[in-house]
Amino acid sequence: MKNLVISKFGGSAVGVDGILIPAIIKRINELKKDSKVITVFSAPLTIYNEKQRSLTDIALEIGRRAEKGENVGTEILRKPYQKIVSMIVDKTLQDDCNKIINFFLEKAEAVLADILQKREFANETRARLLAYSGEVLMSHVMNYILKSSGIKSEVISFDIWPIITDNNLESANFLASESSEKMTEAEKLLEKNDVLSIGGFIGKTVDGVETTYERGGSDRTAADLGILFSKKYHTRIDFEKDSAVLSADPRVVKEELESITSLSYNEARIAGMFGMKILDPIAIKEIVENGVEMPIIITDMSRPEKITTIERKPSEKSGHPLKIVTGKKNCSIVRIEKESAERLFHSLDKDKRYSEFVVLSPFTKDDIEFTRILFLDADYVKRNERYILGFDSLASITYNRGVITLIGDEMWRVQQVASKASSRIGEAGLNILNMDAQEETSRIIIVIEDSGDSIEKAIRAVHAERSKIKFV
Repeated sequence: MKNLVISKFGGSAVGVDGILIPAIIKRINELKKDSKVITVFSAPLTIYNEKQRSLTDIALEIGRRAEKGENVGTEILRKPYQKIVSMIVDKTLQDDCNKIINFFLEKAEAVLADILQKREFANETRARLLAYSGEVLMSHVMNYILKSSGIKSEVISFDIWPIITDNNLESANFLASESSEKMTEAEKLLEKNDVLSIGGFIGKTVDGVETTYERGGSDRTAADLGILFSKKYHTRIDFEKDSAVLSADPRVVKEELESITSLSYNEARIAGMFGMKILDPIAIKEIVENGVEMPIIITDMSRPEKITTIERKPSEKSGHPLKIVTGKKNCSIVRIEKESAERLFHSLDKDKRYSEFVVLSPFTKDDIEFTRILFLDADYVKRNERYILGFDSLASITYNRGVITLIGDEMWRVQQVASKASSRIGEAGLNILNMDAQEETSRIIIVIEDSGDSIEKAIRAVHAERSKIKFV
């Protein structure tokens, strides 16, 4: 089997108005030495109202303003592409590239006109505006940049799009079997070229309607392509970032940070759920659900020798068993009767396809057993309060909760890790509201109040203890 690397470049990897694209080209040239390459791109960054913003965020703002009757137009969306073309695209290809930009932004203008008329910005209208102004357009522009660099490349156009999803248009779910049936043209394109480019985050239904994943969905696009192509290629996934994985978020912890060279699927999924910006945990969930086993590499773009390898069962067992200390703000806890909770879990799984929650230890009151559910996105709970309370009108919902999480499949080797972590949080002047420590789940969860910088203080306190605790 030939080698294939699916390499995802997010907005920060592209840089403001494409300033980091030369580094991307350098990386792609390295990757294609021993592999075919599929590049997955997010929308670029630009400066908007004197702030660095993703084009996705700007498009969302423009769409919401159009919904209220304000026509902003698409010129702000054109700006980064014009800069990229003038700086990087070969002069012989600039006219064709500009035609593509005009084509997609005209489609975006038509979508805005539709929003203005109907006063509705949702579902396929939202997906079309984001696709035509962001990820899909960026993949076409990158194809011209790759050609300008002498790379034999092509773009996966939307008419042969291999990512097929269900009809949940704004938070779509990947359909593996239906996607496999749409693979023929993309496979032919890969056979003829060294590098393909495709936009992340965007899918389409069996009927061809545009859809989007949740934010962070470009990670899922890379994983889904890995699932599809792994049948014919020896496949690995490469996420190009500004650093490999560290033992805590470097924006929060400045001292005693350790590079983490190896993670399991399980550790990476938990870390993603609980606040570490490694990759979308749903991406790993989809890989596991489809029975695929392939390495995921997190690469420091500036120092490509610095990597973190994520595998189902890592071969490397050395190093500190407490790998990551992370934190998540804006959580909520739902307390609900046990029988009602079972019905809620079934509905979240089958109807909502939602899994961003964990079950904490239960409690009994007046001979009734209650379940505690920690939701990792309080905004989701607020949007769905009526739905959740429909399973038990007496259920209670508490907001303003944060969670500190210690992660490691082999934390059982750490002596008194739970007690030492909790004591350090107490010493930092923070009150622990709930603690859940289970060997089988590879994580220790500590719930505190989400106020001010409490989460950051707790992360620093626990991480400072990490280098001192002993392990077998």
